[in-house]
Amino acid sequence: MTLRITWAEAGARRLERQFLATSGAGPGTAPGRASDTALADVVSAMCGAHAQVLSAAEVSVGVRTEGVTRADVRAALWEDRSLVKTHGPRGTVHLLPTRDLPLWSAALTAVPSGASPFRPDVRLTEEQARQVVTAIGEALDGTCLTIDELSEEVVARTGPWAGDLVMPAFQGLWPRWRQVTHRAGQSGALCFGPNRGRQVTYTRPPHFTPLPPRDALATLVRRYLHAYGPATPAHFAKWLAAPDGWAGGLFATLAADGEVEEVLFEGASAWVAAGDTAFPDEPVRGVRLLPYFDAYAIAAQPRELLFPGAAYRRALAGGQAGNYPVLLVDGVVSGVWHQRRRGRRMTVTVEPLGRLTARQERELGERAERVGEVLEAAPGLVELVIGEVTTGPHA
Repeated sequence: MTLRITWAEAGARRLERQFLATSGAGPGTAPGRASDTALADVVSAMCGAHAQVLSAAEVSVGVRTEGVTRADVRAALWEDRSLVKTHGPRGTVHLLPTRDLPLWSAALTAVPSGASPFRPDVRLTEEQARQVVTAIGEALDGTCLTIDELSEEVVARTGPWAGDLVMPAFQGLWPRWRQVTHRAGQSGALCFGPNRGRQVTYTRPPHFTPLPPRDALATLVRRYLHAYGPATPAHFAKWLAAPDGWAGGLFATLAADGEVEEVLFEGASAWVAAGDTAFPDEPVRGVRLLPYFDAYAIAAQPRELLFPGAAYRRALAGGQAGNYPVLLVDGVVSGVWHQRRRGRRMTVTVEPLGRLTARQERELGERAERVGEVLEAAPGLVELVIGEVTTGPHA
């Protein structure tokens, strides 16, 4: 008999596995947070923390942990190197556990790429792309370079064609080679280094041997389903920016091999990892503040249930999750929020899309304080304002 899963059951399990479960307990407690769990374990459970804006990744990790601040996340990146900042799912910048790079590299480079968005005279040939990725890895081995320094090294190792200013960028043109920067990151030739003043630097992560592609893809599917299941192949494809048909074929192969099993999720076919069929009996209660592009808001599906009613219009930008920090109430998006720093003072403004109870408002104050702790605002100088958020996406 096919197992039937409700949205409430799926949400409770997802939040538990994301270290986001909460019972709305009083001050001094941190239900559902990781306390003695290594940061790499937390990021692994999230399937990566989006880090295009590093402070957002710091908050994503920090609100899932007990006592961790942005300094701890940066120490994990730049000192003990248990985390790496590199190109992950969808080609976007993520924090990933360094130990998981053999998995991520093999899986991400096995995902079929779509058609190039560039004109034919701008594109790199496949051979040129391979040359650039090799040159990037060689140039960054054992050192940190700014983007301009790296560009000089790539052109010197390949040819003038790599430096042609033909790639459309934000306010001008970039050299041709930069269109495969994400590919270099996903293959293990490049990752981010610590900033040099205000300048971003790049380096090469520790050398590793990628897993066999089939094993890596199977493991990534199981990890995704463990964190965000039940899910469909289309949900997995959207999270990974992969073709739907390819994802469907991958799931069919894994099902035939007994690595995933079918369930009914809110009455529709979906999948969980084989044998992973235990779900909590109790629904999620309490409030949470999640930053821009938090993994839970990006990966949990279906979005019409995670962003119900007014939340779908207010907290999504053209259907895209992540453009707004979100307020979770009882496991679903129920508002947006924004924080502003002035020195060591911080104001957290929250716009609920419904009425909060007195208990929820008290708990929201605790969550705002926790965001302040993560971002190292002064104790007692975090102000919570419940009102309209007037700033737009990425403010």
